[in-house]
Amino acid sequence: MTVINDALVAHLEAGGVIAYPTSTLPGLATLPTSTALDALYALKQRPAHQPVSLGVHSLDQASQLVHVPPIAHDLLDAFPLGSLTLILQAVTPLDPRLGGHRVAVRVLAHPTARALVQHVGPVTATSANESGVTPLESAQAAGAALGLDKDSILEGSCPGGKGSTLVSLEKDPSQPIGFSVTIMREGVVPANEVDAWKLKRV
Repeated sequence: MTVINDALVAHLEAGGVIAYPTSTLPGLATLPTSTALDALYALKQRPAHQPVSLGVHSLDQASQLVHVPPIAHDLLDAFPLGSLTLILQAVTPLDPRLGGHRVAVRVLAHPTARALVQHVGPVTATSANESGVTPLESAQAAGAALGLDKDSILEGSCPGGKGSTLVSLEKDPSQPIGFSVTIMREGVVPANEVDAWKLKRV
């Protein structure tokens, strides 16, 4: 069982960034605060108009930040844990870098990632790999490539390959299931499998 040490928690609470393993690619965690997001965006040199997702332990934990309709549980239950990221309506608008009114949340699957969010609450779940560079497949390698010290890295290997599939769920009375289900980015779950799930719901 992964132990989240006090020094790492203190680093996050001070607005720091850590690298951690997920069930796809290495991720970068900060707490969802303005100061921490400043540090994350500076580290990744990421444009402010490109929001990042949040990693959570469960949809129940996510419900403190987003509205979670029953259909969200049904959709996640139909696919492997950690393979989907859902865009849901925020309870109250968050920092625009977290999506503002519409926030992407991913229930994490990697045991180390799950231990982290169970201990500290939701954290950012953006990739630790640099854009346009061959993805690194361990949190240690990805964190080191970004200049993070060993105390800012939760060690662990990642399977690599594609990231999670990004799906937007939005209320839509015109749809038979009462929600539109839109693939925003295809990842480890093929779009046709999500479409097949929708057809079963009709």
